[in-house]
Amino acid sequence: MTATSAILSAAELRSELAGQRPPVLLDVRWQLGGPNQRPAYEAGHLPGAVYVDLDRELAGPAGSGGRHPLPEPEAFGAVMRRAGVTADTPVVVYDGGQGWSAARAWWLLRWTGHPDVRVLDGGLAAWTAADGALSADRVTPAEGDFKPTPGAAGLLDADGAAERARAGVLLDARAGERYRGEVEPIDPVGGHIPGAVSAPTTENLGPDGRFLSAAELRARFEGLGVTDGTPVGVYCGSGVSAAQQVLALEVAGIASDLYAGSWSHWSYDPSRPVATGPEPQ
Repeated sequence: MTATSAILSAAELRSELAGQRPPVLLDVRWQLGGPNQRPAYEAGHLPGAVYVDLDRELAGPAGSGGRHPLPEPEAFGAVMRRAGVTADTPVVVYDGGQGWSAARAWWLLRWTGHPDVRVLDGGLAAWTAADGALSADRVTPAEGDFKPTPGAAGLLDADGAAERARAGVLLDARAGERYRGEVEPIDPVGGHIPGAVSAPTTENLGPDGRFLSAAELRARFEGLGVTDGTPVGVYCGSGVSAAQQVLALEVAGIASDLYAGSWSHWSYDPSRPVATGPEPQ
């Protein structure tokens, strides 16, 4: 296992923005069940950043495919081009700090073939803590040329997730109480995919809201049963927080696949089995 540079610090971003090849910046602030974050973006964002709406632009219509199914690739490509994304320019994505929505954009860009996309570690909070400037200016980037080619990152469907739980490690990125089936505030039924291991995303971050070190993350995932060569899958409620877990695994040097439909897709079909309690079975 080798660590990657899927994330960068506020200091590193500041240096790159001042360089000869500054990255395209995407602001993907989002709150589950909360208000749209465009007003917050308009009040202050990283200079030059373009706002991307997760619910409308990084997901397809909710339904049988889950609450946040993947967008159609061409629709996603159009959003990225409007945001100024080109095939040969680095992209840096940030959110309010939890990493969920930024990782969703990161994963989608990777899945559709962009070669250089990273997440700002700690998000907007880390930027302002490092005395980074904010701007309320309207941003109108030049049209990009990015054309999505899906398939560059691993994607699981329901059958693939069930198989990964049997013949690998399937990580459930939701809070422990949802995994155990004690509460289910959103989806039709509580519990988890049989064989999945509870792995809340909160445990990928330190007290400062930034990712743990690569070594700490490797140790965490090894403790959950991930060893060299283990096929790994990740799911959550609707495929958003699970992307943060995929990102944490990437930082640790561990390849993994995303079950994008996640629990909202799995639980939509009453014929699929459901497990409850603290154990995978």
